[in-house]
Amino acid sequence: MGAYIFRRLLLMIPTLVGIMAISFLIVQFAPGGPVEQIIAQIQGQDSGDRLSGGGNDLAQMGGGGDEGRYRGAQGLDPEFIKKLEQQFGFDKPPVTRFLDMLWNYIRFDFGESFFRNTSVIDLIVDKMPVSISLGIWILLFSYLISVPLGIRKAVKDGSTFDVWTSGVIIIGYAIPSFLFGILLIVLFAGGSFFDWFPLRGLVSDNFAELPWYEKIVDYFWHLVLPLIAMSLSAFATTTLLTKNSFIDEIKKQYVTTARAKGLNERQVLYGHVFRNAMLIVIAGFPGAFISAFFTGALLIENIFSLDGLGRLGYQAIIGRDYPVVFGTLYIFSLMGLVVNLISDLIYTWIDPRIDFERRDV
Repeated sequence: MGAYIFRRLLLMIPTLVGIMAISFLIVQFAPGGPVEQIIAQIQGQDSGDRLSGGGNDLAQMGGGGDEGRYRGAQGLDPEFIKKLEQQFGFDKPPVTRFLDMLWNYIRFDFGESFFRNTSVIDLIVDKMPVSISLGIWILLFSYLISVPLGIRKAVKDGSTFDVWTSGVIIIGYAIPSFLFGILLIVLFAGGSFFDWFPLRGLVSDNFAELPWYEKIVDYFWHLVLPLIAMSLSAFATTTLLTKNSFIDEIKKQYVTTARAKGLNERQVLYGHVFRNAMLIVIAGFPGAFISAFFTGALLIENIFSLDGLGRLGYQAIIGRDYPVVFGTLYIFSLMGLVVNLISDLIYTWIDPRIDFERRDV
C-alpha cells in the first residue's frame, strides 16, 4: 500500500501542473483583464470601485508595456500603461509568469489579491468557515438520510413506497439548486408569501450579543433554506446510487447462499450485502465532498449572500482577480486529488480483499 500511495502522490504533480496550465492558457485569451479594468475605470467606463481597499496606489506603479494592447487606452500616457503592467506582473512573458506562479504555489505562496489589501491565503481562510459549515451539514444531511432511504427502497423495490419516493427524488434531482433556492426565498424569506427565514448571511447582525443557546438557534435558522436548496440534488443522487448498488448485490449468489444457511434478512443485509454495496457509494464521496464544499455552493452562496469560498471565487472571476482565481483553483484541485486518494484507502478499510498494491495506478 505504501508504494501505491507514493505513486499516487507523484501523479498529483503532473495533474496539478496540467490543470493550472490549461487554466492559465484560457486566462491569456480572456478579455477584460485587470489592466483593462483600471483603464476603463479611469476613462469613466466602470462605475464599480475596484480599487477600494485594494491598496493599489497608481502613483507607486512602474514597469513596461504598450498602450496599444489595451482597448480604451488611447490617449493615456504610455509610461502609465507600463506602470500598470508591472503592478499586475504583466511586464513578464507568459511562460515566465506561469513558471513563477508554479514555484510560488509549491511553497504555498499565493501572493496578494489585485484589488484587496490582503493575501490570497488570508482571504481563503477568512471565507472557509462559511463553506465548511455548508459542506459538513450537507454531507451529514444527505448521507444520514439518503443511505437508509436507499437501502429501504432496495428492500422494497417495486412497492408503492419505492414508486412514490422515486417520483419525489427524480423531481428533486431535475430542479436546479439555484432555482429551488430562489423559490424558497420567494416562499419563505419575505419574497411574496411568508417571512419565516432570513434572506441573507450565516448569522444575525446581533449574533455576538446573543446567549450561547440563542446563537445555536440563530445559526441553524440561517442555514435552513441554503441547506435545503443545496442538498436537493445530492440527496437524490446518493439515494438512487445506494438503492441500485444494494439491488445489484442482493441478486448475487452469495446472498442466496446466506439465506439458505438460515440467516434472517437483517443479517444478510447488514452482515453481507452492506459492505459490498457501500463501496460504490464511497466511490462517490470525493465528488460529493468537493461539490458540497466548493462548486455546489457557488450559486447558493450568491443567492443567499453567504460570504464563503464559492462567492469569493465567483467575485474573483468576475473582477479578474487572477491571484485569487488561481490560488483557489490550486487549493481546490489539490484537495480533490487528496480526497480521491483517501477514498481509495477507505475502500481497503471496508473491504480488505481490495489491494491497490497489486494493480497499476
